[in-house]
Amino acid sequence: MSTSADPVRRTASFSAPGPSRRHVLGAATGAGLALAAGLPAVTEAADLPLLGTYDVVVIGSGAAGMTAALTAAKQGLSCVVVEKAATFGGSAARSGAGIWIPNNPVILAAGVPDTPAKATTYLSAVVGPDVSADRQQAFLGHGPAMISFVMANSPLRFRWMEGYSDYYPELPGGLPNGRSIEPDQLDGNILGAELARLNPSYMTVPSGMVVFSADYKWLTLSAVSAKGAAVATECLARGAKAALLGQKPLTMGQSLAAGLRAGLLAAQVPVWLHTPLSDLYVENGAVTGAVVTQNGTSGLVRARRGVIVGSGGFEHSAAMRAQYQRQPIGTAWTVGAKENTGDGIRAGERAGAALDLMDDAWWGPAIPLPDQPYFCLAERTLPGGLLVNAAGARFVNEAAPYSDVVHIMYERDAAAPDIPAWLIVDQNYRNRYLFKDVVPTFTFPDAWYTSGAAHKAWTLDALAVAIGVPAAALRTTVSRFNGLARSGKDTDFHRGDGVYDHYYTDPAILPNPSLAPLWLAPYYAFKIVPGDLGTKGGLRTDARARVLRADGSVIPGLYAAGNASAAVMGHSYAGAGSTIGPAMTFGYIAALDIAATA
Repeated sequence: MSTSADPVRRTASFSAPGPSRRHVLGAATGAGLALAAGLPAVTEAADLPLLGTYDVVVIGSGAAGMTAALTAAKQGLSCVVVEKAATFGGSAARSGAGIWIPNNPVILAAGVPDTPAKATTYLSAVVGPDVSADRQQAFLGHGPAMISFVMANSPLRFRWMEGYSDYYPELPGGLPNGRSIEPDQLDGNILGAELARLNPSYMTVPSGMVVFSADYKWLTLSAVSAKGAAVATECLARGAKAALLGQKPLTMGQSLAAGLRAGLLAAQVPVWLHTPLSDLYVENGAVTGAVVTQNGTSGLVRARRGVIVGSGGFEHSAAMRAQYQRQPIGTAWTVGAKENTGDGIRAGERAGAALDLMDDAWWGPAIPLPDQPYFCLAERTLPGGLLVNAAGARFVNEAAPYSDVVHIMYERDAAAPDIPAWLIVDQNYRNRYLFKDVVPTFTFPDAWYTSGAAHKAWTLDALAVAIGVPAAALRTTVSRFNGLARSGKDTDFHRGDGVYDHYYTDPAILPNPSLAPLWLAPYYAFKIVPGDLGTKGGLRTDARARVLRADGSVIPGLYAAGNASAAVMGHSYAGAGSTIGPAMTFGYIAALDIAATA
């Protein structure tokens, strides 16, 4: 992609006589880009309304943006957050809000045997050469301090997600009991009227319950496990207590976004909703502000010290997904915030930034339900289910980390179509386990069937016809899988051999809690497509979160964090919260760097 375009900007001309050309939109190419961005084609930026001048302008109110803004404010810098959506919180508010930060104070206080050496060894083994060692070290070195900072400057507190292992705990430095934390319960009343502007969660918590991400594993088993039943009772007790106290209990991403927003309110940092970014404002090669739209009119927000782009990925941009990612792809399978259309990435590119990892995303198998895609965690890994491709054959360890499953789907798809794949389960599975929010033995909504996302049949042959796979192949695959399940050893794909494979499983199933045969009709099939939590490619940054050009030079005044930047995880995924942990950390780093160089 060319980076020579000249949007809202640019350089002052000191030699030309007559009226100054400062702030003039670029001529031919620049005018075209300005029109594409919805800006006036021939307008001096000086004529745009000045909406304000701040030390730091932050684009986006997700975890990266709000952490950056809170840090900037506490460093004594004036700051504003501009947000495209009518709500704050972005994808973080929709999420389970796991946060992967090695050596953070929460896990160390809980006795987790982490060390900087272990974390360095593990992250290096997971990420490999895709990401520079200095960026990895910046994340590991600043992450714990970021968590301490957030706790000191907001009402947020965190809990260790005990037992949620790193995704590759067998690698050197990996921890079988995990490093991930999540937000503790928060009373939404602390936000007052602002609570109504919190982006809703991706999945609604059942009424009367207070549920943490770490509870989900056990709620899935509540019909067949004493521990699961106890956890469900505890969730109800939390809900009853909160109701008695008149609280509005928030957990997971709702708690994280609300807690950060409360911190910004206390620090008197304004958050402008309904204010999409149109372009970055550049003078003499440095980013010195942002052109945004309010009430249909363009305006300029000046930044004395820097602009931090935390506007999310491009998962809802059909054009960008078609340009950068493998087919089949689109915008219908992602659970990321609908406003994430790559605005910050495109603006950074027009300012000269290089892009990395644009082919990748925070993938996970998803069921394309008629209302929204459902990101499968436990459902595909519980015993009594298996994934098959168009040939009716297994092709992957179903319990592998979710990002790996989709990578394999794409890698194999051209030779042996794996998109869509099908999750096959039986009635025994349905009698035992929660599926999404449908309790065991209950029927699935009719819309699941009429949309083609789910199928039900009384024989495997009939199920095969319904989903368009060879009946004999499906029978053979299920028969072989059943034999492996009875033996407790998956010699084909090694399901259940790793520690992570056992997280979303049923401890009552022996000899391998990951494996159980399918034997009780009717049988069910669920369409599986490459879903994602958001894209992971974006602006290339250095260890200080500064945005870089293709030649490695820094674009002065421009920083990026979160999914608007290329992920520090590279093409991999170290553990639960590998999206939010680095997003918050590099937002924190960016603000500290601006303060240090102010």
